[in-house]
Amino acid sequence: MVFGQVVIGPPGSGKTTYCNGMSQFLSLVGRKVAVINLDPANDALPYECAINIEDLIKLSDVMAENSLGPNGGLVYCMDYLEKNIDWLEEKLKPLIEDYYLLFDFPGQVELFFLHSNARSIINKLIKKLNLRLTAVHLIDAHLCCDPGKYVSALLLSLSTMLHLELPHINVLSKIDLIENYGNLAFNLNFYTDVEDLSYLQHHLDQDPRSAKYRKLTKELCDVIDDFGLVNFTTLDIQDKESVGNLVKLIDKSNGYIFSSIDSSVVEFSKIAAAPLDWDYYRTAEVQEKYMKDEEFVQRASKTQ
Repeated sequence: MVFGQVVIGPPGSGKTTYCNGMSQFLSLVGRKVAVINLDPANDALPYECAINIEDLIKLSDVMAENSLGPNGGLVYCMDYLEKNIDWLEEKLKPLIEDYYLLFDFPGQVELFFLHSNARSIINKLIKKLNLRLTAVHLIDAHLCCDPGKYVSALLLSLSTMLHLELPHINVLSKIDLIENYGNLAFNLNFYTDVEDLSYLQHHLDQDPRSAKYRKLTKELCDVIDDFGLVNFTTLDIQDKESVGNLVKLIDKSNGYIFSSIDSSVVEFSKIAAAPLDWDYYRTAEVQEKYMKDEEFVQRASKTQ
């Protein structure tokens, strides 16, 4: 079995910075990591990618040849990749024996809750290459400072979860910068746990732009509450503890923590129900290397 992450989120949410920082962190804890860039609009990569979609198709060429804008060009590129999925499979085969995979997808949100091409690409890879993937959906934490934008982020997260049908973790990225955008109406736990959204209604009514859509907003919040699927974890990509906590969540969701266990169903159940403080530093040597190496923070911060 091969494990990995599907990194998605709106433009500016920090996907490329995340892939760079996460690959460095995983390398420090002893994993061989391969980053696969599937964003044809991302032409300034801070990380070394094992596979780059630009070797198959370039967004600039698509836009010029088909008179398309950036959004239409990205949809075209994903359609083209879906039809040429054999190219990606052949590129991945040398990696699946030893590597943990990070897929850096485009930031066009329509690809993940409206169009079927990205979902089809992921499903084909899962079935043909026996991958175990978790969708890591990044949302810029500053959206919590605006109740209307926060509700929109919740809707996007819910729609994406239902559309992709993968193990899914929603992440409030850039949490270290949230204080730069003003005070939150509630404490941070309210936004991460997605508790009773009716408390947001008063703050939405204070905004003349939102007040006229009061009834619609209430109905949308009720839909989110009724599903009860959306919550968030937080991430500061420059903080090793923050990244480590997220890695533990991801490893539990895609089954990585079970990959080296050869035991009874009872033992598997104990781990599945246990807290997230399991020892993923597989050896003392790896643990010592992780604890001593402070360069991770410096390298990750350069990509901000």
